[in-house]
Amino acid sequence: MGAPTRIPTVAYKPKPGEIPTNPGVYRFRDADGRVLYVGKAKNLRARLSNYFAPLHTLHERTRRMVTTAASVEWTVVATDVDSLQLEYQWIKEFDPPFNVRYRDDKSYPFMAITLADEAPRVIVTRNRRIKGAKYFGPYPKVWAVHDVIDEMIKVFPIRTCSDSSYKKAMATGRPCFPGQIGRCGGPCSMTVTVEEHRAIVEDFVAFMSGGDQRFTKDLTARMREASAAMDYESAAVYRDRLMSIDAVLNKSALVLAADTDADLFGIAEDELAATVQHFVIRGGRVRGVRATTIDKELDITGAELVDQVLQRTYGGATAVDIPRQVLVPALPDDTAELEEWLRERRGRNVTIQVAQRGRKAELMKTATLNAQQALLLHKTRRTSDYVARSQALTDLQEALELPEAPLRIECFDVSHLGGTNVVASMVVFEDGLPRKDQYRSFKVDETTDDTDSLYQVLTRRLAYVDRGDEAADPGDATEDAATAALSTEEGVVTERRRPRFAYRPQLLVVDGGKPQVEAAARALRDAGHEEIALCGIAKRLEEVWLPGEDYPVILPRTSEALYLLQRLRDEAHRFAITHQRRRRRRDIQSVLAEVPGLGEARIKALLRHFGSVAALKRATPEQITELPGVGPKLAASIHAHLTDS
Repeated sequence: MGAPTRIPTVAYKPKPGEIPTNPGVYRFRDADGRVLYVGKAKNLRARLSNYFAPLHTLHERTRRMVTTAASVEWTVVATDVDSLQLEYQWIKEFDPPFNVRYRDDKSYPFMAITLADEAPRVIVTRNRRIKGAKYFGPYPKVWAVHDVIDEMIKVFPIRTCSDSSYKKAMATGRPCFPGQIGRCGGPCSMTVTVEEHRAIVEDFVAFMSGGDQRFTKDLTARMREASAAMDYESAAVYRDRLMSIDAVLNKSALVLAADTDADLFGIAEDELAATVQHFVIRGGRVRGVRATTIDKELDITGAELVDQVLQRTYGGATAVDIPRQVLVPALPDDTAELEEWLRERRGRNVTIQVAQRGRKAELMKTATLNAQQALLLHKTRRTSDYVARSQALTDLQEALELPEAPLRIECFDVSHLGGTNVVASMVVFEDGLPRKDQYRSFKVDETTDDTDSLYQVLTRRLAYVDRGDEAADPGDATEDAATAALSTEEGVVTERRRPRFAYRPQLLVVDGGKPQVEAAARALRDAGHEEIALCGIAKRLEEVWLPGEDYPVILPRTSEALYLLQRLRDEAHRFAITHQRRRRRRDIQSVLAEVPGLGEARIKALLRHFGSVAALKRATPEQITELPGVGPKLAASIHAHLTDS
């Protein structure tokens, strides 16, 4: 009998019984004592045991963290709320590389009121670190902030001048220039005292924080009183202030009930990154939108991500910044503890809920859509930036041990519907940027084996590596019919416009793991082009596979190379799906065009009426006759053609 197989473990694994079952916070450290990861647990023993399971059972990125660490330590606390608070403090203090990393979007301007000043002023700024300042926003554009301030100072005339102008005015007794033209209402304008100005500032802040109903009612009452007393000049002033308030309120649409104070978080994520859209709702209106990008190192669930986002958002917040209600896409496991933690910080009750129906659910969809677009933009910017592109190609060269940076990369993906309508795509990136004019799509023989389809496609593509410009010759009789049926973004390429493969690639990328890579490697061997580098990227764990290797290459989460490979893979998948849909649409229209009496307009009307090709194929002749202009005889012909197709 052979020796039993030893399952590899980590040397610093605590002994059984050493880890307490109390709630607490744990830290993984490397050999130099640097904190790699901070986490909390209701039961430390149960939580930490997950990390010390056999290494091959761990998620790849978790395994990398555990094997990078040299020790683990923990601190027992009295309650789950205490563990939440301590986790937040340690993450802020140590900034562990394996915890989620936040990058706040600095591109948006804010309105700030400098409450720490003797005479606070309102300014437009992108600096979020002004001591004692109260912020509102962010706003989508600088002019949007200025528009709001212009209307607000008509109602609440507070200081807008610079500190130097204020000091000079107070020293000389001559109003600042903005004060002379009615644009500054501070003490430097010589119309109010410092104390009176402070009271106006407090009203300004209260209004912007959601107290608009009180001021609207108060101004309306004063206007009516002045009008009843025939003080029409004062009534006109109150009327103008009401109009200014309306102008401000119209810039932030009423989306929920007027008494709603809530923060709503829309989140979009992939395996390595996430974006958060934080809608600040006060008085039922969206007062600001904060955008955050998150880098993820370990594999965490959506609920765990929400937990981290809430800690990050409210860990340093003041009581006035915490609303009565927090709306999230998924409830964390420790929702009760988070609510208690927020209640302690706010001094009043706070609820965390999932927006499931009505206006709140619609607003959540809007926030999520914004987050999805922000995530796409984030990844596109990273792969489009020249410095990032150069770094990506260099990182890729080092990670894959290539002799040179892969300036031309081709990525292949196979798409099918249960073995039918099999298509493959080839996308091309040169110098880290897409070359859409050289994208190609392939029609593949029907099969359920992706590896066989991939082998077919690569064999056809590699046949042209040695032909150079000959492949561009439209009269080349040796070009096979399959290649002549390649399609581009614009449509099908005919025999008269055969495409060419312009250059030899330095790197081929396939969408998939070890099986797909081995199929591609076989195609390279059979074509005699093993000098071309090859790798595959598996979507589930974002692993990079090389031919002949038993273990994948794990690129760092922040690696520009990984973002480039993701972009290639996603673009190849998108292009394959687009071509498949075009083929299906073209096929069904071709079938319907064969029906006597059925023109292009009626074909479009049929597809529009039934919503999809599948629904149309399932329809009975009686259901088809429901479409205006389609009689029983024509409906029977349509049904017969679709049944036979």
